Amino acid sequence: MLTLKGEKVYLRALEPEDLEFLFDLENDEEFWEISAAGTPYSRYILKQYLENAHKDIYEVKQLRLVICEMDASPAGLIDLFDLEPLHRRAAIGIIIKNKKDRNQGFGSEALQLFCNYCFVHLGLHQVYANVGAENVSSKILFEKEGFIKTAQKLDWNLVNNDFKDELTYQLINDRNVY
Repeated sequence: MLTLKGEKVYLRALEPEDLEFLFDLENDEEFWEISAAGTPYSRYILKQYLENAHKDIYEVKQLRLVICEMDASPAGLIDLFDLEPLHRRAAIGIIIKNKKDRNQGFGSEALQLFCNYCFVHLGLHQVYANVGAENVSSKILFEKEGFIKTAQKLDWNLVNNDFKDELTYQLINDRNVY
């Protein structure tokens, strides 16, 4: 069973050649609210990050893969973080960089592939996502893929001097398959 290749996209490990893509994405202020970043990243710091991206998922408790279109061009990133091996759960984050690539099914297929990978290869019981209550696109994406909204955290994130709610979505692998 292929878990990292779909019909529209495939997921792959980070490569040194992803430096400029990562630099552009991480320094785009449009994404700072959803990534909880508040400062830009230097190429030097991102280069160090790429040099260490090969480390074992159980050591660093995270995994970042590039979402690629079938022509090999990067469309976005999908992350696994806050891995809790004992409880067999982890958080998921996803971002599609360019507006033209959004609503094309890339995020949906990448999320399906990644959840399948998490359940089949990592043996996770559940994955979850924290989504800003105003992020309609992400709410639609996670709900479409079977995630259930299980919590609403009031005034959770301070954004531009305004407190905003955050929602938690969970996908539980009851049958050990996705």
